[in-house]
Amino acid sequence: MKTVEIYTSPLCGFCHAAKRLLDQKGVDFSEVDVMANPDRKPEMISRANGGRTVPQIFVGDMHVGGCDDLYALERAGKLDALLAA
Repeated sequence: MKTVEIYTSPLCGFCHAAKRLLDQKGVDFSEVDVMANPDRKPEMISRANGGRTVPQIFVGDMHVGGCDDLYALERAGKLDALLAA
């Protein structure tokens, strides 16, 4: 399974929803709280091609996007294949 990294903030409902979906699927992920680690936010923005909102989700080297993008992949039946590839 590919590594999954998610940039979050504790006040973000979309972050909680994205993590909940990953948890339900049994996906291990690393989390970077950009509120607790503001020095990591420029890294997130750079990796996310200018994306400044949280969550920003990465599967391997691929930028998935935010919570809506993650759920869209799940609804389309593409998330499992992406995680396993």
